[in-house]
Amino acid sequence: MVLGNGARRLHISAAYRANAKVSMSRFSPLPSSTTSGSNPTLTLCDRESGDRPRAHVPASAARPRGHAGRHGPDGHAAVHQQRPAQGGRALHHPLRPLIEAQTGGEKDLARAKEINEEVYNFLSSAGAKYGVGFWKPGSGIIHQIILENYAYPGVMLIGTDSHTPNGGGLGSICIGVGGADAVDVMAGIAWELKCPKVIGVKLTGSLSGWTSPKDVILKVAGILTVKGGTGAIVEYHGPGVDSISCMIGATTSVFPYNHRMKTYLEKTGRGDIAAVADQYADLLVPDEGCEYDELIELNLDELKPHINGPFTPDLAHPVSEIGAAAEKHGCTNSSYEDMGRAASVAKQALDKGLKCKAIFTVTPGSEQIRATIERDGYVSVGEKAGRRCMSRNFTARNDANPATHCFVTSPEIVTAMAIAGTLNFDPETDYLTAANGEKFMLDPPYGDELPAKDFDPGQDPTSTPPRRQQPEGGREGEMHDRSHQRCRPWLKFRGHLDNISNNMLIGAVNSENEAINTLKNYLTGEYDGVPDVARHYKANGVSWVVVGDDNYGEGSSREHAALEPRHLGGRAIIVKSFARIHETNLKKQGVLPLTFNDPSDYDKICPDDKISIQGLKTFAPGKPVTAVLKHSDGSEESIVLLHSFNETQIEWFQAGSALNRMKELM
Repeated sequence: MVLGNGARRLHISAAYRANAKVSMSRFSPLPSSTTSGSNPTLTLCDRESGDRPRAHVPASAARPRGHAGRHGPDGHAAVHQQRPAQGGRALHHPLRPLIEAQTGGEKDLARAKEINEEVYNFLSSAGAKYGVGFWKPGSGIIHQIILENYAYPGVMLIGTDSHTPNGGGLGSICIGVGGADAVDVMAGIAWELKCPKVIGVKLTGSLSGWTSPKDVILKVAGILTVKGGTGAIVEYHGPGVDSISCMIGATTSVFPYNHRMKTYLEKTGRGDIAAVADQYADLLVPDEGCEYDELIELNLDELKPHINGPFTPDLAHPVSEIGAAAEKHGCTNSSYEDMGRAASVAKQALDKGLKCKAIFTVTPGSEQIRATIERDGYVSVGEKAGRRCMSRNFTARNDANPATHCFVTSPEIVTAMAIAGTLNFDPETDYLTAANGEKFMLDPPYGDELPAKDFDPGQDPTSTPPRRQQPEGGREGEMHDRSHQRCRPWLKFRGHLDNISNNMLIGAVNSENEAINTLKNYLTGEYDGVPDVARHYKANGVSWVVVGDDNYGEGSSREHAALEPRHLGGRAIIVKSFARIHETNLKKQGVLPLTFNDPSDYDKICPDDKISIQGLKTFAPGKPVTAVLKHSDGSEESIVLLHSFNETQIEWFQAGSALNRMKELM
C-alpha cells in the first residue's frame, strides 16, 4: 500500500500473502492466507479516474493523504445489519459479548448470562450461520483476544471496537470502524476511508523504572490530542522500539517486526506465523529514508510515568504533576506483563503490612491471562484489594455522572496510588509508612513480559428481539432544533434498538438550562427527558436535529449513537467537528452529519429555533448546504454547513440508509 507520493510505503506484501502456507488464525479451518482473494487487504482507488481498487498503487495513482480512498462491542450491530444484506462472505470475524463489572468475576458473568441470554444466543446462532467466530462471555475483552489470536505482522484487521488498534503492537494495521462499516467488509463491499496521514514517532533510549509501555501511548496522546490522531496512522520506529513489549497500540499504530513479536507469537501458539514473518522481516519495517507528515521524537530515558485525564484521554500529566483527585479510578485490558508489574507493587505493600486505601481492580485482559496469572501466583497477591474497573475516561463514561473524574494510566501506577490512597502520590519520590511506622519507598515494578511456561488457556473460551430498520423518505424540509447536545454512550440493551434509544443523549448538557436530560417539549411546553421529547415529536410527525460542539461522537457504542437518533426521528447532526467513526456511522444510517463552515455560527442557534436545511435536492460531493434559522421573534438568518459525503454515501442518504441502498442494488 502506498501512502502519498511514493514517499511512504506500508508493506502488506502480495508475496507475503501468496507464500504463507499457514492459517490466518488458530481458528481458520483452512490456510486462508494462501490465496489473496480470501485475505482482505488495504487497497486504494482513484474515484475520479475510475481506477479499480488494487494493492500497491503506483505513486502516480495514489490519492494524497487526507483525501478519499477505498478499502476492499458493536460487533452484534454488524451482525444485525448483515442479516438483511445476505450473501456475505464467511469470514472469521470474532464477536465478544458485554459483561458489566459490579461485584466479582463469577457473579458478574452469571448475571450477564442471565440478563443477556437472548443477545448471546443470537450472536452464537448468527455466527454459526455466517461463519463468524463467537467468543463466549467471560473469554476476555476484544482487543486482548485480537492480540492473542488474530493479529500478526503485516495483516490488516478491521474491528468494530475503538480498542482494535491495540493489535498494532504486534505489527498489524488495525482500524476501528462502526458496525455498518464491518457489514461492508463482511459482504465483500468496498470499505471507504480517507487515505490516512502518517505520523512518525521515533523512539530512542530505553524504558526503565516506573515507566511502562503504556506511558509511551499516554505521552503521544497528549502531544497529538484526540483531534491530531484522527485520520492518521502512527508508526513507531527507531532504536527505542526494541525496549518495548508488543502489548501496546493505539489510534491505528504500527510497530516494526522484531524479536519480541516473534516470541509472543510463539508463546501464543502461532510459531508458524512467526516463521513466515521472519522470511519477510525486511518488508515489515519502515522504508529507508521514508518521510512522515509529522514526526515526534521521544527519548525513553527521559520519559516519566503519566496519568491522562480527566474528561478526555489526551490531557497528559506526569505523575509528579497530577495534583488532583478523582472519585474513581482503575485500569483494564491488562497483559501478563501488566499483571506482574502491578502484583510486584502490591506485594511490597503487603510485606510492609499495608492494605490498599482505595478500592480498585486491575482486570486481566482475557481468560487466558486470568488463568495464567492464577497459575503463576499473581492472583493471591491481588485478592487483598477491592474492585472497580475502567477502560476510558470520557465524561460520564463510567457511571453516567459527569462529576466523576476518571483518569487513564498504567496498572502499576493505579496499584501504587490505591495503596497510597491519593493521586498526589508519586512513587518515584514519595514515601509510604509501613504498619510499624517505618518510612519506605516502593521499588520500581517488575513483571515478566511473557510467562516462563506456556499460557494457560483457562476455561473453554470459545432483552427482546432486535428491530428491523424501516426505510425512510427524502430529507428536504423544515427541521426543529431543540438543544445543543453532546453524545454519551450507554452499555445496556445493546441488542434492542427501541430500548437502547431510551439512552439517547441523556448525558448531554442542554445549553438552554445547563441541565442533563431535561429538555423543553415545544409541542407541550413541558420539560421532559431527551428520549421522551424525541418520541413525542416523532409520534406527531415533527423532525428534529441536534446541534453540538467539538469531537461529537467520541467514546464507545458509536453505532448505537447513530441508530438512536435515526430511530427516534432525528434528521441531522450539526456540530463543530465529529469523531471519525461516528460521522461515518451517521451517514450509514441515513442521518446528515454536518459541520459549521464558521464554528462561531454555533452561537447563532437558539434552543427554540426552527431549522430548515436547504440544498438537499442538489446534494453533491463538496457542495455545502444552507441552514435557515427561524428565530422565535420571527427573524431569519442563514449559515453555511459543510459535509464530507461522496457519491456513494449520498446514495445511502437518498435511500434512507446504507442497508436500504444495498437492498435496492440486490
